[in-house]
Amino acid sequence: MKLYQIFFLIVSFTVLSQEKEKAIFFGGFESNSQWYLNDTGLLDENKNPTSHPDNPLRSNSFLFLNYKYKNWSAGIQGEAYEKQALYGLNPKYVGTNVATYFVQYKTEKIDLTAGYFYEQFGSGLLFRSWEDRALGINNSLRGGRAIFKPTKYLTFKSIYGQQRTGFDVANSKIYGLDTEIILSDILKYNTTNLSLGLTYVGRDEKSNLENPKFNSLTSGYAGRLSLAHNSFYISTEFDYKSKDAVVQVVDQIDNNLIKPGNALLLNLGYSKKGFGIDGTFRRLENMSFFSERGAKGNSYNDRIMNFIPSLTKQNHYNLANIYVYQAQPNVILADKDLVKAGEIGGQLDLFYDVKKGSTLGGKNGMKLAFNFSNWNALGGTFYISNPQDYKTDFLGLGKRYFTDYNLEVTKKWNSKWQSIFSYSNQYYNKKMIQETYGEVNANIVAAEATYKFNATKSIRVVGEHLWADHDKKNWAGGTVEMNLNSKLSFYISDLYNYGNEINFNPNFSLSNIFNNPLDCLRNHYYNIGGAYRKNSTRIALNYGRQRGGLVCVGGVCRVVPESSGLSLSLNTSF
Repeated sequence: MKLYQIFFLIVSFTVLSQEKEKAIFFGGFESNSQWYLNDTGLLDENKNPTSHPDNPLRSNSFLFLNYKYKNWSAGIQGEAYEKQALYGLNPKYVGTNVATYFVQYKTEKIDLTAGYFYEQFGSGLLFRSWEDRALGINNSLRGGRAIFKPTKYLTFKSIYGQQRTGFDVANSKIYGLDTEIILSDILKYNTTNLSLGLTYVGRDEKSNLENPKFNSLTSGYAGRLSLAHNSFYISTEFDYKSKDAVVQVVDQIDNNLIKPGNALLLNLGYSKKGFGIDGTFRRLENMSFFSERGAKGNSYNDRIMNFIPSLTKQNHYNLANIYVYQAQPNVILADKDLVKAGEIGGQLDLFYDVKKGSTLGGKNGMKLAFNFSNWNALGGTFYISNPQDYKTDFLGLGKRYFTDYNLEVTKKWNSKWQSIFSYSNQYYNKKMIQETYGEVNANIVAAEATYKFNATKSIRVVGEHLWADHDKKNWAGGTVEMNLNSKLSFYISDLYNYGNEINFNPNFSLSNIFNNPLDCLRNHYYNIGGAYRKNSTRIALNYGRQRGGLVCVGGVCRVVPESSGLSLSLNTSF
């Protein structure tokens, strides 16, 4: 569908919304564009300067329209990737077309949807469809969904469809059933919430192999239980995926290694005013789940059916996100030093508000936050050849993937000044996580101060430093943000990899950094930009460099290449 057809739909929806007294029409538009530049000063590990692609001007744009009248609602989303999608996104996103659409009928007891829809069963370890534009994820299903709530304590869900991939759908069928029972309502508990959930998900994909040793239908089963009483809560979920061919390399289906998968998730905690503690344990074994087997291991999260975020602290400082952990649900039997069939570990969060007026808290009090996370490969017996196979120990620990100790202190000094101090100690096994080489031990500190001139005008200054014993070694960074009022803001930032000694010329000096950039790989990643907001519209402009690596949202990541350029973002709703 072309842009003029989408415009016609806008006019049609607007006319309908004016004709129907109780009708509601709403929507929005989002566009992210970038002009990629040649940047001879930005070098990769082979000392090659970055260059812009064949199509240096690229843009991702989204127009979404929704219409609601009584119990009926409908929506459509058009997307444009011109001439191609931004760097690092799925190459299937190209051109302009209608991406999703739906019609929905909803009452208190019945919810019926036809078209594209999003859904999640339990924690999402077995099934979740969602959209995240920053990550380039939209794995909605095209088909039908039915939700039935015969009583307030009982919910049935059923789904059927094909998963979106680019502007098309995957070559498989997905079925799903989910039931949730609020037992505390049945038992008439007043201070306790107790619920039980059961899930089935099936993916039916015919194989192109001549004599496949696995079934076309792969089934997943899950059960979950949740309990909350006063300030205490606990929940658990177990998932099982039936035997299926293992994929270690994209599009290479192993017809001789057929294994099941499973996952165990346990979360418990205690929370009251001024104090909270939360712990999570998770064990994954061969739990990657894609709508097409061969998609396993692709770097775009394309055709992914389940949601497996990394359970670590979600850092908001730049340097703390260089060595960011990704969940490891896959099977790899590469060599004796690189074998894995999943992950085992967890994290602990502790929050404490130091009381106002105390010796440590002072007049305005203080907030302390501590996070610890540790992840290992599953222990067991692994055979890398003749034939490949493995057998895991349920609670056995293999090689360590990642460890992070993180402390954050937030202090409000008065009505104008606030500061935050953060310290993190990280261990990152590059060989096991990224399947490259090396192990990194890093210490990261960050300090920031915010000064409020008035209710809408403020300045924020951030300083960061990372010490590392391997890889690109030491980094320094800084950010200054200025909010002039509720509408206009500016910022400038820089990350400097001054500790990098890869092919470093010992005769290099700062005086010739612009004359002889090939002498050094100590890159600056500078950015300068601003944003303007008015009502529901926001426009942002930025010029600078993108550090190559992982960009993560909510524990899910995508790889972005190093680049340099000018970007423009527009977001509005109506």
